[in-house]
Amino acid sequence: MSSLTGRCACGGIRYELASEPMFTHCCHCLDCQRQTGSAFVINGLIETDRIRLTVGEVIETSFPTESGKPHLVYRCGDCLTVLWSDYGARGYLSFLRAGTLDDPSQIRPDVHIFTRTKLPWVQLPPDVPAFEVFYDMKSLWPEAALDRRRTASAAAKSSRT
Repeated sequence: MSSLTGRCACGGIRYELASEPMFTHCCHCLDCQRQTGSAFVINGLIETDRIRLTVGEVIETSFPTESGKPHLVYRCGDCLTVLWSDYGARGYLSFLRAGTLDDPSQIRPDVHIFTRTKLPWVQLPPDVPAFEVFYDMKSLWPEAALDRRRTASAAAKSSRT
């Protein structure tokens, strides 16, 4: 896979990823539909410190969620394109909007989630797992991805103490 770089709609923000995402969700929940104005969103889960801004600065905004947990959204202050989110305000884990990549075809969903609210005309590929709500990460994520997530979580906890 070649270098993963991306930008906002106006080009005022550019970023590069230090690695490919750990795992990629295609989320069909109503929150994602409303927030994107689309049928779904494709989020590449990646450690926040692996997203490097090369041009500009993002602004943080907060979206309401059905769960009530914080949903921090990072966007361009000029064109307001959402570049990534932090569901639950974890700090160490970001959900990168794959559509903001310079070449979005480099990322393919590993799983479809919240298909209970999937629009009826969306056809899911038969070779990608799909769940009405969520899934058990330990049974679906590759071990290397789980290790990356554990490492990032532990580093975040140790930096708070």
